[in-house]
Amino acid sequence: MNLEDILIPPKEIKTEKWQLGKLISNEIQENGIVLVFCSDYRGVKNGDAEILDFRNVRTELYRLSKLDFEIPICDLGDLISGKSHQDSHYILQEVLSMCHYKNAIPVIIGGSNDLAFSLFSTLNFHQKNINYTQISNIISLANDGEEITEKNFLSKILSAKNFSIKNYHHLGYQKHLNEIDSVKLMKDVEFEIIRLAEMMNSTEKTEPFFRRADLVTVNCDAVESLGDGFSVNPQVNGLNRREICAYMKEIGLSENLKSVGIFNFNGNSDYFLNHQLLAQMIWYLIEGINIQKSHPKERHFETFWVLIDDEQYAFKRDNFSGLFYFGDDEKVENLIPCSRMEYDEAKKGNLDRRFLKN
Repeated sequence: MNLEDILIPPKEIKTEKWQLGKLISNEIQENGIVLVFCSDYRGVKNGDAEILDFRNVRTELYRLSKLDFEIPICDLGDLISGKSHQDSHYILQEVLSMCHYKNAIPVIIGGSNDLAFSLFSTLNFHQKNINYTQISNIISLANDGEEITEKNFLSKILSAKNFSIKNYHHLGYQKHLNEIDSVKLMKDVEFEIIRLAEMMNSTEKTEPFFRRADLVTVNCDAVESLGDGFSVNPQVNGLNRREICAYMKEIGLSENLKSVGIFNFNGNSDYFLNHQLLAQMIWYLIEGINIQKSHPKERHFETFWVLIDDEQYAFKRDNFSGLFYFGDDEKVENLIPCSRMEYDEAKKGNLDRRFLKN
């Protein structure tokens, strides 16, 4: 499949030498970042696949500072939607595979939230035991019909026999928008689910759920809407503008990040600040990825022992990043990411249940 047949290249945007646009090319490069914009919203009720103009988002993004970024950035352009929604999933998976073969991180922007299924499916082809973190105000476990929608894609991921999922974290759900049985089921199978209230004002509590994530998808419905709506399903409550940018940076800081999706954005918005916010979300993601790539490969830890009910538990702090981990294994990958807050709680005798799952 030729990229020229499935993508509309972005129009030229004039930028100054200190701006991000000077770094952006139109070719996928090894170990780089690849931006792909999508207009297929057929996974949302009454959604369509009309071509959207992402020029406002691009203009704002390209004119932000490039700082000292060193990672190659590619903007492949706008994905041409397939004849059917399923065709779009297939086309997207082809593009994603091209990125993975070059160890590049694809960032899919726009389209309906169910496109997360394609991100997971493609990544599952290239690796097993995926850590998937989703920011979304809705936990929908509908399992109706063959066609993939934003209502049933999660249940299709979690129930597929050929999918290998190690951990799933669902962040930002809102109690008043969700069916209680869906929330209860997620808790029963011991997936981590975090309410919106626990994510506000600080990223500290939920940062550990991004640290090892292979795949992260963001449903724009989880962001509070202004003007004519930031998302296609606008909500009055959600993460505010500063909070969502802080979380985008945390996503970029993941040690294992392979793929990112930002879905359900209202591409038809006439409210300029919505396009500006999306651009800045992408920028903070890129900043996080650049920071993570600059971290030293060799890790050094300081170990702290905590005594609870005559049992000793180890917490380790990375000397470079200052981040905490639970466990005393010599292999870093076997340690469980945690927060300073959880370490402080352990010292009071309160050990988080997730540390004892294994």
